[in-house]
Amino acid sequence: MKEQILIIEDDEAIVKVLRRALAYEGYQVNYALDGEAGLNIARDRRPDLVVLDLMLPGMDGVEVCQRLRAGGNVLILMLTARDTLHDRVQGLDAGADDYMIKPFELEELLARVRALLRRTQPDRVPILSFADLTLDTSTRQAIRKGRVISLTAKEYDLLELFLRHPRQVLTREMIFDRVWGYDFGGESNVLDVYIRYLRQKLENEGETRLIHTVRGVGYVLRETP
Repeated sequence: MKEQILIIEDDEAIVKVLRRALAYEGYQVNYALDGEAGLNIARDRRPDLVVLDLMLPGMDGVEVCQRLRAGGNVLILMLTARDTLHDRVQGLDAGADDYMIKPFELEELLARVRALLRRTQPDRVPILSFADLTLDTSTRQAIRKGRVISLTAKEYDLLELFLRHPRQVLTREMIFDRVWGYDFGGESNVLDVYIRYLRQKLENEGETRLIHTVRGVGYVLRETP
């Protein structure tokens, strides 16, 4: 089951970036632009982790953090533009599990989120599966119908992305962004080449196709009808 992440942040540009990045990582994401709305969402649907801005309109992040803590156990990653010892201590004393200063690097925030969630899931088996395909993210080994599939680093990254988003159409732009980290441009065929490599390996014993082309958009991992 996907982890639920709640963003409570009044800067809509930051919310947009975080929603997109966290959703791409496979999390279910809700958001609120003020503390009261955030608490209402948390009350109705308990999140696994809250990304919480310290400087919120109305009820500030410290009070929101305290109320979240009073309502039960939830992981809290606090964000603030104020880099003083007092602010950090205030946030942590209110019950935050971790603290990041704005502006932050997105990859570091995602790493902090993963690290916090691992605290509550020490025995979580890092196995991704779809149909008759499994991927062990700890050993980076793919298996289909008992057959071990040898993958290069980029092939692994690409397959992991598909397995974290089954039946979801992934655009070429998203795949370039998540696997290569930058935009190759519309004329590059490197993605098509890697998709062909992956298909050859996944279908080497005559297995049905799992990675399908969505013409003009990208690719999707789904069963063959």
